[in-house]
Amino acid sequence: MAAGDQRALGVIEAMMSARSQCPHAAVRDNAARALEAVKGQGPEVLREQAFLVFSTLAGWRGERADAVKRALRDFLDQSEAKRPGT
Repeated sequence: MAAGDQRALGVIEAMMSARSQCPHAAVRDNAARALEAVKGQGPEVLREQAFLVFSTLAGWRGERADAVKRALRDFLDQSEAKRPGT
């Protein structure tokens, strides 16, 4: 499957991928904490947690990493556009 044919990931799916597939333990731990925060506190913290995960992904490379980064960046861009006063 060509990279352009891949289905876009959702924000939760992207964080789950970071938690389970990133080779960096610190990123996996951060993604796990982010998912727990969303589970415990609800969608109100989703943007903040997505940002925290996204900000730790710099060293992860490859197709899956690109898909995760793209999903989180797109989510953050969309949620920023929807924020009042922006």
